[in-house]
Amino acid sequence: MAQKKSKPRERQIGKKQPEKKHLINPKYKNTFWTIVVLLILLIFFIINNTRSVPAQGPYPPSYNPETAKQPDTAIDPRLQMDTHTKNNK
Repeated sequence: MAQKKSKPRERQIGKKQPEKKHLINPKYKNTFWTIVVLLILLIFFIINNTRSVPAQGPYPPSYNPETAKQPDTAIDPRLQMDTHTKNNK
C-alpha cells in the first residue's frame, strides 16, 4: 500500500501573526467609498449652482446689431424629418 508522506508540523506557539485592525470594516468599505464620492459630487453640484452669474458686459465698440450675421435657422431638406402624422380612419 502507498503511504502518504506528511510533513512534520511546526508548532505555532508564539509564531501567530496578530490580526491587522482595519480602519474601516472590509464588509462596508465599498459602501463607505461610494458615499464619499457621492458627497463630493453633491458639494461640487451645490457650489456650481449657487454662484452668481457675472453680469453680461457691453458689446465691442465696432459691433452693429443690424449688420451682424444672424444664425441660419433653415435646415437642409435632406436632414428634415417628416413630423406630420396622418390619421388613417
